[in-house]
Amino acid sequence: MSPSRTDPAPTAPPGSPASPASPAELFFVFNKLALQGFGGVLAVTQRELVERRHWLTRDQFVETLALAQVLPGPNVVNLSLMLGDRFFGLRGAMAALAGMLLVPLVIVLALTVAYAEFSRIPVVSGALRGMGAVAAGLVIATGIRLATTLRSNRLGLPLASGIATLTFVLIAWLRWPLVGVILGLGSLAVAIAWQRWR
Repeated sequence: MSPSRTDPAPTAPPGSPASPASPAELFFVFNKLALQGFGGVLAVTQRELVERRHWLTRDQFVETLALAQVLPGPNVVNLSLMLGDRFFGLRGAMAALAGMLLVPLVIVLALTVAYAEFSRIPVVSGALRGMGAVAAGLVIATGIRLATTLRSNRLGLPLASGIATLTFVLIAWLRWPLVGVILGLGSLAVAIAWQRWR
């Protein structure tokens, strides 16, 4: 095989001590994450990529996740594409995406058929409510763990906390549309960060 057809050597992002060995490793890691992520993969993704495998630092994870949240589509799917591309280009992006979606898609289709048959059983509906509560707890715990990165944020801890609180109030209590809040407060935060960065 000619050198031009081989995968480039994985390059860890600056500041992160490790990188995946191959696109296949990306596939299996993201497949493992997807299979653990009932109700959301964010919590286990942060623990796996930052704390266990050290492919990203905590600050890099927060920055990549912030970009993934702005782009259309599911956050962690976007994150898998960006991380795969960072290490192995298009092959890595496709491997990470396949790992995130392939097996879970088959499972979700099977569970959808089963749920249509058993959804009226009280034990089934109670189990789903319990899983929802656990998923919410995992997301909150991840948010608290990642809040330490606000100290190094260009907005500064007080302003970043204020914007986060205002976002919560507008969406959760006042029921403002998500798109409007993101465009308004998000644009304001980006403008302030850009000004301070310059």
